[in-house]
Amino acid sequence: MIYVGIDVAKDKHDCFITNSDGEVLFKAFTIPNNRQGFDDLFQKIQSLSADLSKIKVGLEATGHYSCNLLGFLLDKDLPTCVINPLHTNLFRKSLSLRKTKTDKVDARTIAMMLMSDVNLQSYSDTSYHNEELKSLTRYRFDKVKERARLKQSVSRLVTILFPELEKLVPTLHMASIYVLLGELPGAHQIASSHLTHLAKLLETASKGRYGRDKAVEIRNAAKISIGSALPAKSLELKHTIRLIGELDSEINEIESEIKKIMNEIASPILTIPGISYRMGAMILAEVGDFSRFDSPDKLLAYAGISPSTYQSGQLDSSYSHMEKRGSRYLRYALINAAKYVCLWDPVFEVYLAKKRAEGKHYNVAITHAAKKLVRLIYAMEKSGKPYIKTT
Repeated sequence: MIYVGIDVAKDKHDCFITNSDGEVLFKAFTIPNNRQGFDDLFQKIQSLSADLSKIKVGLEATGHYSCNLLGFLLDKDLPTCVINPLHTNLFRKSLSLRKTKTDKVDARTIAMMLMSDVNLQSYSDTSYHNEELKSLTRYRFDKVKERARLKQSVSRLVTILFPELEKLVPTLHMASIYVLLGELPGAHQIASSHLTHLAKLLETASKGRYGRDKAVEIRNAAKISIGSALPAKSLELKHTIRLIGELDSEINEIESEIKKIMNEIASPILTIPGISYRMGAMILAEVGDFSRFDSPDKLLAYAGISPSTYQSGQLDSSYSHMEKRGSRYLRYALINAAKYVCLWDPVFEVYLAKKRAEGKHYNVAITHAAKKLVRLIYAMEKSGKPYIKTT
């Protein structure tokens, strides 16, 4: 076997090639991050063996920097392993007590990891093309967080400009209230508006839910409001609401693309009550190819949900915390999905109640439910069978 270790960077990649006998076939060399560099690397590999099944390439998971190189290697049918940088770091430290870290050393370390066969799975074509779904779900995640921050700003600004409004409506974050504040951003503007116009504005925005009575109630509250008349804050509120509207449109567009991909995948996990295509997509995107994991426990470890272990001599910790070393996106998706599954599925509802009866905090109990959910998802993806709800 021939092992190729690659340390990925933005503008160049350091490579090291050895064989199963430990013979150095190519000392550490550098290729530019362009087509010529990729072709030079492939020519070197081809010069060593025409049988590409005897080649094994390894590189660290470095996000977008490795994306193009990984695609090139997979297109050339080269078995490629994508290695967790934490794994590489620990392996490098195990080889020497000296604190040595350079790009060339990292390339050699990766080649040595491949040669030592530390249970590394080749990156599949399925995983590579799954990157599109991962990009969309992570992009949506960031947009939703951005929208949540803007909504907090709306609440803050309304507290300054018209604090009484919050008690007059179920929530400030309604389409009708956003339309109202987008046009009349403050108690003073609402108080001086014409009642007919205000009533028409609310009725249209709420699709008939609110009419003249609600308009009178809001305007009367605005007339005696303690809210400040600050033009700068009113302008900020107006612009913030406009930004939320733009984010809503962007999120809807992203979700539409996610739904198209999920319809093509037709994953059985969407048959689990409580798992929507949004959370389902995030779980599938972050896991990628389920064949990479030999057991549900390894998938749990990848998500960082498995408990840390500490045992030394007679000391054996019984209150281990969650590792939180894996994909934070996968961990977020699994725990949030577990909350909804426990609401909609009787089996998980009973399981959560059992853990709560044992004296566990709700968050700890949900973590246990998430572990149970991971095992279920793993079994369903392996078998391809839909979930059968029991009563």
